[in-house]
Amino acid sequence: MDARANAKFVLISPRKARLSADLIKGKPVNEAMAILNYTPKKGARMISKVLHAAIANAVDVEGSGKLDPDTLYVKSAIIDPGPMMPRWRPRAFGRAARIRKRLSHIRIVVTTEMPRALEGTRKARKIRETHAQKKKAKK
Repeated sequence: MDARANAKFVLISPRKARLSADLIKGKPVNEAMAILNYTPKKGARMISKVLHAAIANAVDVEGSGKLDPDTLYVKSAIIDPGPMMPRWRPRAFGRAARIRKRLSHIRIVVTTEMPRALEGTRKARKIRETHAQKKKAKK
């Protein structure tokens, strides 16, 4: 099951936002949120908000008690360029220079399926064990 969230016309350059988005692709959402919380970049704060919205969308689609947010993974984090806002700055000899304020569109998709990059690793086994322990504790 996939859930997605979008943020459009975010005032940050796509190149700067992709630096933070590349850190979380394919990671469990709790690990991705921790990475974004400790990344000192503006893009990390914005991506964190969209990731939080995607998690909330996934829980809402399944029903509030049916889906554990810890079982979600970041399937994709895509940063597309938006329109540019032109601004002008005065320069020498009465000229003007154009400043491009770049905007971004942020799309994040979360899923309950484990990404192929994690399958068969020690980390995947540890994640499965913790999920199994949580299910036993609920019963």
